[in-house]
Amino acid sequence: MDQLLAMRAFIRVVDTGNFTKASEALGLSKASMTNLVQNLEAHLQTKLLNRTTRRVMVTTDGALYYERALRIISEVDELDGSLSQSYSTPTGRLRVEMASIFADWIVIPALDDFHRAFPDIHIDLGVGDRNVDYLAENVDVALRGGQPADQSLIARRVGQVDLTFGASAGYVERRGMPKHPSQFETDHQCVGYFMPPGNRSMSFQFERDGERVEINPRYALSVNDARSYTAAVLAGLGAGQLPRCMVADEIASGRLLAVLPDWHIEPIPLYVVYPPNRHLSNKVRVFVEWLVRLMAEKGVNPQHSRQPR
Repeated sequence: MDQLLAMRAFIRVVDTGNFTKASEALGLSKASMTNLVQNLEAHLQTKLLNRTTRRVMVTTDGALYYERALRIISEVDELDGSLSQSYSTPTGRLRVEMASIFADWIVIPALDDFHRAFPDIHIDLGVGDRNVDYLAENVDVALRGGQPADQSLIARRVGQVDLTFGASAGYVERRGMPKHPSQFETDHQCVGYFMPPGNRSMSFQFERDGERVEINPRYALSVNDARSYTAAVLAGLGAGQLPRCMVADEIASGRLLAVLPDWHIEPIPLYVVYPPNRHLSNKVRVFVEWLVRLMAEKGVNPQHSRQPR
C-alpha cells in the first residue's frame, strides 16, 4: 500500500465530504479512492469513516488521524517544494478563481507575459463573484476582495482597492446631483449588488467629519457580477461604488461623475487566498508573485502584511 497516497485520499474525502468529489480532485477513480481508504483502515486496524448512501462521516479515530495526517502531508509537501523549487521549472495546471473585474482589467490582458516566462504552466481561470468550494473544486489560488469568511483558508493581504462613488453624466443630468447619502433611500437610486447566501443587496457606508452613515439604497436593478455592476452604473441605472483605478478613463472623459466627493468610502482589502498546503506549490508561488507585481503596476495599493489562517 502507498501509505502517503492513502493518507492523501483519506484527507481529501474528509475535506470534500464524499468519495466522488475527492476522486475528481485527486484525478483517481472512485473505486481507487475507496480501496485506498479501506486499505488504510485495514493497516491501522480501525474505522476512520462511517459511510451511508448519502454522506460520509468521520469517526472519532478518523478525526484524530485526520489532524495528524494533515500535518504530515503538509510537511512532506513543504519539503518537496523547498527542494524542487531550486532545480525545476514550474509546470502543470493551475486552477485560479477571481472576480470578473480583476480578471478582465488586470489579469487576462497581461497573461501573455506570464506564459512567456512560464510556458509550462497552464491556467484554468474561473471568473465570477460566486462562493467557491476551494477543496471540492480543486482551486489552487484565488484573488478576492474583502476579508475571507472561511477561516480554514490561508489568506495573504496583497493590497487594497480604493473606491469612488459615482454616477453617469446622464443620470446626474436627469436626477440632479445628490447632497447627502440618505437621498439614495428616498429620491435617488443606486445599482444594487447581491451575493449568496441570502442574496441580500449590500449596504453602503460613508464617513465625513466624524459622521458615519450606512444606507440601504433604492435600486431598479441589482446584479451579482462586478463587470455587470460597472456596466449598469455607466448605463445610468443608478450610482455605485466602483474601483477608482478601474474607472479612471471614464472619469477623465466625463462619462462618470464623482458623487458625494467629500464623503469617505473605506477601501476594500485585497487578498490572495489558498486552500491549506497549496501555497507550498512552486507554480502557485510564481503566479502569486507575478500577480502582486502586476497589481502594483495597475495602481492597486500594495500591502505586504500576511494574514494567518
